[in-house]
Amino acid sequence: MKSSLKLKLTALATTLVASFGAMAPAAASLFDQTEVRQDDFIAVASPVGQTGNHQLLIVEQISNSRDCWSESGSRPTLVDPLLLNFNFSGICGRSTDSNGYSIRAGGEDLGLQYRLKIVKEDGDMLLMGVPDRRSNPSLEIGRAYGENSGFTKIVLNSGWRFAKRNYQGRTLGHVYLTNDLTLAQITGAAPIDPDPIKPPHPIDPDPVISFPDIRGDIYASDIEEAVKIGFIAGFSEDNTFRPRTALTREQLVSMVLEGLKTVPGANINVPTNASARPYADVNASRWSAAKIQWARDNNIVSGYPDGTFRPAQTVTRAEMMAVLRRASEYGKSIQGLTPTLDEKQLPQNFADTTGHWADTLVDQMSGYCGVASSLNETGNRFAPDTPALRNYAAAATLRALNCVNDETIDAIR
Repeated sequence: MKSSLKLKLTALATTLVASFGAMAPAAASLFDQTEVRQDDFIAVASPVGQTGNHQLLIVEQISNSRDCWSESGSRPTLVDPLLLNFNFSGICGRSTDSNGYSIRAGGEDLGLQYRLKIVKEDGDMLLMGVPDRRSNPSLEIGRAYGENSGFTKIVLNSGWRFAKRNYQGRTLGHVYLTNDLTLAQITGAAPIDPDPIKPPHPIDPDPVISFPDIRGDIYASDIEEAVKIGFIAGFSEDNTFRPRTALTREQLVSMVLEGLKTVPGANINVPTNASARPYADVNASRWSAAKIQWARDNNIVSGYPDGTFRPAQTVTRAEMMAVLRRASEYGKSIQGLTPTLDEKQLPQNFADTTGHWADTLVDQMSGYCGVASSLNETGNRFAPDTPALRNYAAAATLRALNCVNDETIDAIR
């Protein structure tokens, strides 16, 4: 009986291994990815005993009941893995090897081609994608910006972000370090922009870089200008901008209102405190409540039919366009101009907005100084339901403000 059962289990295991081995080349078609809040994850160079070596540890903050880690210092940023001090089940997620994390690029799983490794080089600790075949190039995914013997934060390079593996609509626990570019584009074997449609604004080939994690980012110059103007800022604790972090609805409101304050002649006085709860799920004491209330009262934002605003929910690219359109109309109105947003350039023909609720809106904002543009400024996809990332949010808001200001100057002339 036991022998028969053992044979059956062995046969089943062999079948499963063979099945998954056969599926490996088609991994890109088997799995998709689910976008996540970047601040809920951290990549850590974790010491391996007393060897002086480090390995990759990825920690996820699943519940806010207790912090899973704390950070201190900069260049490098030291990490205290607090999850080691309590039963973190249901609170924190921990991935320590290739079973828990892998690389994904351009929609293709690279777990069978690359392994993740912490490499020490020139006084720094680099997170590298090391190829199984020597003929393939290595990939630098992030670095610590310094060397340390303990737990150390790895800052992901521009273009890289965290995501979760998705199978047939179900989000799995496996963590991706993902990049929208293909492997060939990342390694320089293929052009990054094969599409003839170019960004509406020329890219500074040699921008002044204030944040190490925006080097090489297509929106680097826009980010620098946006930070200089003052409607968005970096993170002082580690001097990063975190360009690939998704924006929440309340963060978008704050950014847009700060941007409107820079419009010449604007006299925008947002109260420090909200007079009442602006939405059912926004307490008057919340840090963003007064801004949300002011934006609502001035028709810049609106809530959901159920009476909620969902302030901490990730804002989509389409939702951001709706807010930027209303903000642009408001910006023109306070200048005494007609709030209509006239077309400034030919709108881009997006392949994925037809039938979407924001179809007309995205088309309008594309024609309005290119506020709406293709995902990562390449191809013809707008990706309306994809989370709005900080880099594009800074660029799109800057374009909207510049367009409003240009119209004001033209009216004066």
